[in-house]
Amino acid sequence: MSEKIAIIGGTGALGSGLALRWAQAGHKVIIGSRDGGRAVGAARELSALVKEEITGMENSDAAASGDIVVMTVPYASHPATLAAIRPHLDGKILIDVTVPLMPPKVRTVQLPEGGSVAKAVQETLGSEVRVVSAFQNVAAAHLVDLDHAIDCDVLVCGNDPKARGKVIELAKDASMKAWHAGRIDNSAVAEALTSVLIFINGSYKIDGAGIRISGTPAPVDTD
Repeated sequence: MSEKIAIIGGTGALGSGLALRWAQAGHKVIIGSRDGGRAVGAARELSALVKEEITGMENSDAAASGDIVVMTVPYASHPATLAAIRPHLDGKILIDVTVPLMPPKVRTVQLPEGGSVAKAVQETLGSEVRVVSAFQNVAAAHLVDLDHAIDCDVLVCGNDPKARGKVIELAKDASMKAWHAGRIDNSAVAEALTSVLIFINGSYKIDGAGIRISGTPAPVDTD
């Protein structure tokens, strides 16, 4: 089923990579930016790469237009961006990809007060918005390269199992394997793992270390 996906902060590497992969899979993709003109220009370039139409808008307009909204902004920009798009989120799934990286110590885990970014977002927005945490541990450079096979599993956390299931489907559409990883509180694990992976990348000179979950999964009942 084709979805209408708005990617907030979609002009960055992570947002652009997700935009390309979802557009290639047949979804209608809108990328947002604080600067609407920049979003339009970036969308034009991405459309040419994937030979599919990607639309660019200012962040608030993008959030209003999407049925599923994805936050891919830097942690420093997260509070202001969330406040700007909040009026357009009720009744929707919000996929939050944000990692609490605090330069210059990005190799050290620094989770925010309250446990995690995604948990705080769910508490802020309330039950009318189904917040799902995902895609924190995937290298942005690999997402942008459509010929690159993503060698990293995705942990999907959220309080609504059906919303988690939808995000797992979207991960599959973007050529990734994703797993139900529990309630939104568990997002702390994925958010923290990003700093660990950055440390591993630097220490071992790996181009985008990722994670793999072992074992053979049985179907998950989300009803």
